[in-house]
Amino acid sequence: MTSRLLAFVIAVFGFALPASAAELKVISGPATAGVLAQLTPQFERETGYKVMEKGSVTGVLKQLIESGEPFDLALIPAPLMDNFAKQGKILADSNVPFVRVGMGVAVRAGAAKPDVSSVAGLKQTILNAKSITFVPTGEAANQLSKVLKKFGIEEQVKAKLHPQPTVADCIKSVASGEAELYFSLTNIIASGKGIELAGPFPSELQHYLSINAGVSASAKEPNGAKALIKLLTSEKAKPVITAKGLEPVAR
Repeated sequence: MTSRLLAFVIAVFGFALPASAAELKVISGPATAGVLAQLTPQFERETGYKVMEKGSVTGVLKQLIESGEPFDLALIPAPLMDNFAKQGKILADSNVPFVRVGMGVAVRAGAAKPDVSSVAGLKQTILNAKSITFVPTGEAANQLSKVLKKFGIEEQVKAKLHPQPTVADCIKSVASGEAELYFSLTNIIASGKGIELAGPFPSELQHYLSINAGVSASAKEPNGAKALIKLLTSEKAKPVITAKGLEPVAR
C-alpha cells in the first residue's frame, strides 16, 4: 500500500491496515446482498481488505452465530442483533441501525397494477386475485397471514394461495403468469426479473424489517468491520440503498 493510500485510509476510516491484506468475514441476509455487492468493491480498493460474505435466510444466520461461526461483521434483523448484543456475542457499542424494508405486492411486468394503496384497495385486490404466491417462511408470510386474519378472509382465499419454496420460484411463477400476485419485501420485488411492484402495503398494514449492523465480539478484524459499517451508513451509500428498494435508517 502506498503512503498516500495509507494516509487516506487512516483519515477516512480512522485506523491503519495490517501489513498484508486480510479477509473480512461478513454474514448477512438476502435483504442487504445487493447493497453489499455494489459497495464492497469500493471498500476493498480503498482499504485492501477482501470481503468474504456468507449469506442466507435469518434462521440460518441465527444458527451460525449461535454455533460459534467465526465472523467479523453481521447484518441481521434488529431484534436478533439486540439479543446477540445482550448475550455478548456482538459488541454492544457497534450495534447500529442500517436499513429497513417494507412489504409490497408484485405483478407480472407489463400487467395492470391493482390498487393496494389503501386498506380497502388491498383487501379487494386479494379477493379479486386468481392466485397468490409467497415464500411460506419469513417476514412476508407472517405479515400476509396477519393481514388475511385482520380482513377475516383466511378461509375465503385459502384455495388461491400457492406458496413456493424459494424467492426465485415465486418470481418465476408471477413472471410466467402462473400466479397473479406475489407478496414479498419491496427490495426483493425490485430486483426480480419479469415482475414489477404494484405498490407497498398501505401504512396502516405496513410492517418493516429493520436490519442492524454489528461487530462480532470475537472478530479478528474489528477495525475493518467498523470501517465497513462506516461506509454502509454514510451519505455515499444512501443512493445505492434506495436503488435496491431499501430505506436507510437515520442514526
